[in-house]
Amino acid sequence: MTGRTDLRADHSLLMSTVRQAGALALDFFETDLKTWDKGGDHPVTEADIAVDTLIKKKLTAARPDYGWLSEETADDLDRLERRRVWICDPIDGTRAFMRQVPEFTVCVALVEDGKPVLGAVYNPAKDEFFEAVLGGGARLNGRRIKPSLVDNSGDAHFLTARRNMTYFDWPKHGDDMLCTWMNSIAYRMALVACGRFDAAISMAGKHDWDIAAADLILTEAGAKCTTVRNGGFTYNRERPRHPNVIACGPNIHAELMDVLGRG
Repeated sequence: MTGRTDLRADHSLLMSTVRQAGALALDFFETDLKTWDKGGDHPVTEADIAVDTLIKKKLTAARPDYGWLSEETADDLDRLERRRVWICDPIDGTRAFMRQVPEFTVCVALVEDGKPVLGAVYNPAKDEFFEAVLGGGARLNGRRIKPSLVDNSGDAHFLTARRNMTYFDWPKHGDDMLCTWMNSIAYRMALVACGRFDAAISMAGKHDWDIAAADLILTEAGAKCTTVRNGGFTYNRERPRHPNVIACGPNIHAELMDVLGRG
């Protein structure tokens, strides 16, 4: 495990870098962006690339012995030989960013031996900085956060796509469930971590860069973050992809596992 001194230094580096990256993202926000499609209906903007370049330069220059994995950088499998790896999504929620909706985030995690030890999820448009250190709790703008303690999924407010809910046989609730959609999966997860919403569900596959930072923030806050089969996440594998994500307060996790596990 990373030494506490190392982790404090890495935490300081991460915080300052992500804040700089958020400021750069805001420089592009609500402007006439250059955009294109990476293929498979995956949009990217000049802001994604600029923010990715800034983060990579800052973090890899300061920690040349750490690996690097990012949505917007060609994958270098040399990362598999590194114990510590930065995992980055320079703008999670690109579609929201393109629509000038303030629901995008800059996400960076430090993973050691497949598990996150530091995580930052920053929404610069709303000045909401979520961060966590392994064993040190989770914070929003410097204040400790906790998840919702709602104990019945019928009373829960979900962040998800409506089609995710209608796919399952939700006992008693079904169409009456309270659901809100937001584009950034990391932002949705962070909002569950601070108790603003009760659960976030994504049945679509997600990559390491989508969820690694928010996973740590959730678990350090006291929430649950698993697959719908109640499995955990291991990061920095050769194929950095996961089948689905469920993030929720601790008191409804078992109920959601029972329902989603039958889907």
